[in-house]
Amino acid sequence: MPLYKTIAPNSQTTVKIWKISESYETLLQSITLTEVSMTRVLGMKSELHRRGFLSVRHLLAEFGYTDHDLFYDENGKPHLKDGKHISITHSFTFSGIIVSDRDVGIDIEKQREKVAVIAHKFIGYEFDYLDKTADDYVNKLIVIWCVKESLYKLFATPGMLFRKHFLVIPFMMTDEDTVAWIDYNDKKYRYTSHFFEFEGFTCAYVFE
Repeated sequence: MPLYKTIAPNSQTTVKIWKISESYETLLQSITLTEVSMTRVLGMKSELHRRGFLSVRHLLAEFGYTDHDLFYDENGKPHLKDGKHISITHSFTFSGIIVSDRDVGIDIEKQREKVAVIAHKFIGYEFDYLDKTADDYVNKLIVIWCVKESLYKLFATPGMLFRKHFLVIPFMMTDEDTVAWIDYNDKKYRYTSHFFEFEGFTCAYVFE
């Protein structure tokens, strides 16, 4: 089974990453989908998306859950019926889940140079410390995007803007962790963030 990595940042939190190497047909075996999930996966035009969706269900099984234990609220945020907090991500050939006793968020992104072209859409405060001439400029942009996407998944509040409401304090790529803030409606929320790179991808996850 292609469980790629398991991380336990603390005693209440576990991250699992799946490398999606199986075919759609293989992934469909040995899991049971709800009627809603089956309709959803059959409606996906991209086989890559279908495989990503199914790999997440295999990750659920790694935690001892099934598709029936998962549901989504009106903002699209996933929840587990036992009250544990969960966040889900998949990108191309990798998927990931984080499960915890506290609010969490996770994101995986493929490392691509074009992130520099759209940086102005999600970078605000961070431009004050980023060096566009540095060799790791693109890597840092992707980390910031992953952290902010993780924050968005955690907070799940419509109307929030990556550039305006999420802040990632200065960090070095070798740190593999930093602090991030949500500044929204005159309130500030502080989160611990961890990140790492692997096989041309970046993953970040955040928790209170």
